[in-house]
Amino acid sequence: QVQLVESGGGLVQAGGSLRLSCAASGSGFGFNVMGWFRQAPGKQRELVAHIYRSGNTNYADSVKGRFTISRDNTKNTVYLQMNSLKPEDTAVYYCHAVGSITGTVHWGQGTQVTVSL
Repeated sequence: QVQLVESGGGLVQAGGSLRLSCAASGSGFGFNVMGWFRQAPGKQRELVAHIYRSGNTNYADSVKGRFTISRDNTKNTVYLQMNSLKPEDTAVYYCHAVGSITGTVHWGQGTQVTVSL
């Protein structure tokens, strides 16, 4: 049973920083892709950033230059360093991971990030 456990959300003022972590367990073969989506109230869930096992990354245009995604393959953990946060970054952030063998997409429970003026 794959589980993704997120941590690091919270309340921060605009211009501040937060670091999200997501530890994946239950897969002996690891994950090809790990990353973060977010969902703000009344909006659809959107991609924030992906990182592949190789280290290649993708970012949403809205976070480029402010957010950095990284991963530790030995720990099946993905991180999201968020700097220069804006009120529009307020959302529930969901970790996701794609199983290397099955291709199954797994989701975390979500962590709230709130950026105040």
